[in-house]
Amino acid sequence: MKMFPAIFLGLAAAASLLMGLAGTAQAEAVGPSRQALMQKDVDLPSPKVRTNVIRVTFPAGAVTPLHTHPGPGPRYVLKGKLKVVDGGETKLYTAGDVFWETGHEMTVENAAGDESQLVIFEMAPRE
Repeated sequence: MKMFPAIFLGLAAAASLLMGLAGTAQAEAVGPSRQALMQKDVDLPSPKVRTNVIRVTFPAGAVTPLHTHPGPGPRYVLKGKLKVVDGGETKLYTAGDVFWETGHEMTVENAAGDESQLVIFEMAPRE
């Protein structure tokens, strides 16, 4: 009979330890986090739109000619620093920045000393 309390205490200690480990495992099992980078209301150019997701790599010193894209949309700078002149307005964007490209005439210049990268999310009329 005297062994019962000792066994009970041992089992209780083991259960407590296992529950603590399970709690630690649950605390470490973290789900994904979300961060809104941009929100914008958009009037689409057509009821039927083709979306394009394009990665653009700019070597050091690269400058695009004056150009337009078939559709506006958000742009996400992955790496480096870009000087963007869009519709006559000049802005500087760095890695992690998101901006809205209007679809007006524009140029992009790599303002970093190294390669820069940009992801274009484009919404263009479907042909």
